[in-house]
Amino acid sequence: MRLVPITKCKPGMKLAKKIFSQEGMVLLGENMELTQKLITRLSECGIQYVYISDARTDDIVLPSLISEDTLRVALKDIRSNFREMMDRPKKKGVTYPFIAQPFKQMMNMIIDDLSGHQDAMIMLLDMGSVDHYLYQHSLNVCVYTTLLGMSHGYSREELSTLGMGALLHDIGKTQVSINVLKKPGTLTQDEFQAMKQHARIGFELLKDEPNMPLLVAHCAFQHHERLDGSGYPRGIKGDEIHDYAKWIGLVDSYDAMTTNRIYRAPMLPHHAIERLYAGSGTLYEQKMLQLFRDKVAIYPIGITVKLQTGESGVVVDLNSTYPHRPIVRILSNEAGEQLAIPYEIDLSKQLTVMITHVNDDPKDKLVPCI
Repeated sequence: MRLVPITKCKPGMKLAKKIFSQEGMVLLGENMELTQKLITRLSECGIQYVYISDARTDDIVLPSLISEDTLRVALKDIRSNFREMMDRPKKKGVTYPFIAQPFKQMMNMIIDDLSGHQDAMIMLLDMGSVDHYLYQHSLNVCVYTTLLGMSHGYSREELSTLGMGALLHDIGKTQVSINVLKKPGTLTQDEFQAMKQHARIGFELLKDEPNMPLLVAHCAFQHHERLDGSGYPRGIKGDEIHDYAKWIGLVDSYDAMTTNRIYRAPMLPHHAIERLYAGSGTLYEQKMLQLFRDKVAIYPIGITVKLQTGESGVVVDLNSTYPHRPIVRILSNEAGEQLAIPYEIDLSKQLTVMITHVNDDPKDKLVPCI
């Protein structure tokens, strides 16, 4: 399979992976042949990339961080619980308990799935989901953060609290006007101030929740705080910010950059990592950022890359020790001619060969990786 930008999809191509709805149900199955109408509809729904069947790359195996069942249940439960909170009357001083149990059950499923893939790299999760940004984003941040927590060495109990904090970090947005959440243009100062309140609102929603650790509420409260005090809502800094909130804040920023938004297209992982590193030591903890960088699949499996030799190919596997130097199957030579017999290059062993472009797009020229 190949990971193809929706802008480069053509009628007649066949899907190699399923497309899911908001409810976690399958909208388009494997081997579905794309028409121009379907391509247009997927683009309108925010799908930026799809996995396409290709005889020369159909042997590529894409690892799954969580199972299809877990993905389906998680998206359904997140949507139903978040939607319920959005629809509740917004009365000051009124609390609405009992959301802890379904999310604890969800965390057990996610931790069980990830326990079998502790050495896995962080792969983009939402390429095959037609979804409300808030729901998918919450799941992404939860999965990425929990996997990082495993690598960091947290216990299962700690992972459950960390993952719950990640899953519910943006729950305060359920109380923000949908017109602000989905505004396609730049927010006004008043709208931005309203948006910033979601961290404080999230804390208020969660702090008295039965059977939920208070630390989960503090994750919602602190995930936009930054080391140098430039964050919000309180402008706390350094050790005043809990480590869980620091992990979540880092992953939240990454997923926001790599996810399609109403007001901009998503960045590819290598660009997002570069942006994060600009805040190393000032916005984000350097050691956390280093672990995150080492766990991110900078070049997702199936993506097309061009080498400095002029040859082009597809990433077929990752090197966990050198995530920025994957294994590439060369499909065309420097003249752009398709090879009759493709071959593979392990960039971790060919240190003089560099990736220069992604998706064969001259505009997506690679900046040297940190």
